[in-house]
Amino acid sequence: MNLGRKNHVHISKFISLTVLIIIGLLGLFAPLIMPHDPLAVDISKRFLAPSWDYPLGTDHLGRCVFSRLLLGIRYSLGSVLIIQIVATLLAILVGAFVSLKRGIIDFLFIRICDILLAFPTLILAFGLLGLLGPSLKNVILALILTQLIYYSRLIRSLFIGINEKDFIQAARISGTSGVKLIIRHYLPNVWTPIVTIVALDVGKVILEIAGFSFIGLGVQAPLPEWGMMVNEGKQYIRQHPELMLYPGLAIVLVVLIFNHLASSLKRLDQ
Repeated sequence: MNLGRKNHVHISKFISLTVLIIIGLLGLFAPLIMPHDPLAVDISKRFLAPSWDYPLGTDHLGRCVFSRLLLGIRYSLGSVLIIQIVATLLAILVGAFVSLKRGIIDFLFIRICDILLAFPTLILAFGLLGLLGPSLKNVILALILTQLIYYSRLIRSLFIGINEKDFIQAARISGTSGVKLIIRHYLPNVWTPIVTIVALDVGKVILEIAGFSFIGLGVQAPLPEWGMMVNEGKQYIRQHPELMLYPGLAIVLVVLIFNHLASSLKRLDQ
């Protein structure tokens, strides 16, 4: 990669990270920024047009759409970050253990992964939600488990790929083993592809959470998750399409930013 192209990629990555940090801060400080209580119902103010008091108007129950979008960052983006971080950390533990032990443990692990990965992620998640019941907590748990299966196998493959490298053998000869070997020698050499794949999957997980909320299996009313907001607005799509448009655009924006960030990381690794 030439210097000019590399600088361009670094700038793109910086812009993507900056926008994501701003969105994250908006969600974090939403209670201080929101002009109105996002859960307060006032039928007398339903379907108000955008104004200084209500920047994006109100919905069918007279609730401030702008306030609900801000608070929705916590449920939509916050849930995804919890899922990806927890699934990745657990997958590193599982993948490292299996790749270092090998033998019958590795064989059984691969067979179990083959069986589970034969089903689409959403099918597995639907099955788990059928057992656990609809709620945001159960959606998070179901998606952590489905992501864990895929990431564990991926990390196992990455670790096995560098098992016989000279620097790994030298570290073992010098007495480094266990957690120290993983942290000091394995992870620094596989971290970039892991982060790239995890970042690329964020968009998919956001859409899955929104999808589950849209069909009533995720966040339950009146909490303002973006998928739930799209679901609530669909019955008014002819008269007030903006009720679906605002949360829909928020989902698309965040997904595109994460995809762009993942692409930047991938280009830097080439």
